[in-house]
Amino acid sequence: MRIAQISPLYEAVPPKLYGGTERIVAYLTDALVARGHEVTLFAGADADTRARLVATRERSIRLDPSPLKSDLAAHLVLLHQVRERAHDFDVLHFHIDQLHLPVFEAYAERTLTTLHGRLDLTDLANAYACWPQYALASISRQQRSPLPRANWIATVPHGIPGDLYRPHIDGDKPYLAFLGRISPEKRPDRAIAIAKRAGMPLRMAAKVDAVDRAYFHEEIEPLLDDPLIEYIGEISDHEKEAFLGHARALLFPIDWPEPFGLVMIEAMACGTPVIAWNCGSVPGVVDHGLTGYIVANIDDAVTAISRLGHLSRERIRSVFERRFTANVMAAAYEDVYREVMRQSPGLRAVGM
Repeated sequence: MRIAQISPLYEAVPPKLYGGTERIVAYLTDALVARGHEVTLFAGADADTRARLVATRERSIRLDPSPLKSDLAAHLVLLHQVRERAHDFDVLHFHIDQLHLPVFEAYAERTLTTLHGRLDLTDLANAYACWPQYALASISRQQRSPLPRANWIATVPHGIPGDLYRPHIDGDKPYLAFLGRISPEKRPDRAIAIAKRAGMPLRMAAKVDAVDRAYFHEEIEPLLDDPLIEYIGEISDHEKEAFLGHARALLFPIDWPEPFGLVMIEAMACGTPVIAWNCGSVPGVVDHGLTGYIVANIDDAVTAISRLGHLSRERIRSVFERRFTANVMAAAYEDVYREVMRQSPGLRAVGM
């Protein structure tokens, strides 16, 4: 198949540090190339990809040192570049939310749009009602709930390369891990409370966005003055394996409708169990009592820590390999692309 992958421009593909959507675009693109497809990636020039790259910006927006930049203008250029080449592809796979909807109406029948964010925002239902002809993919079944009447064609869970992280069967260091962002919806305060209640060290590898700096300084920083809590800041991909693999468990104490939660499968790839709040995608990712524990409060989380010895890190890794590798994700998207083309009269894919 001839497939265009259209990435957001906020982070490099894959991101150098924190970043979710662009990371998945990178993994999916490379896996599709490995499976024999002709893939073109539309992204910033700092992308690292096995596909043909169409660079629509010199570098990703977050890593651009310029103090004056327009993310809207950058993405309009991206859309123009995709439209110029739209006839070259069997499928246009968008990962940029709603921005392309009014621009690609003439090509809607050959598009797939994966929605990567939360969908309970006030204006989204009206937007998707205006453009019902676009096929949509969710990244978890729970993500769909605010938009039950949207044109959903599939749910494809995220995946990461099977060889990206090695499993660590022992979890040999006595600490809990928190990995992600310091923000109210991620509830780092809960993670700290759990560790203190359990009397176990907590290592926190997390970025602080500009919008969350006040929250960090006012709510979280005062909690770090405890010998059990270590805040180490943002870490890169090559540091994640050791950070997650040596941990006894990953804490995922979210307080929002998380669309997927990539860090959960990163932990599972390392054989590390996940202790997660029953929110958003969590019930569709964590197998309670097999790959971790789904909890409702801090007491439940502390109890779950005491039961970590009942879980097999080898089985956690095997579940990851069966459900959440990039190759599994790419195979699922192949089926979705074929369905898109089946519904598009006159299209015949190359290399189907």
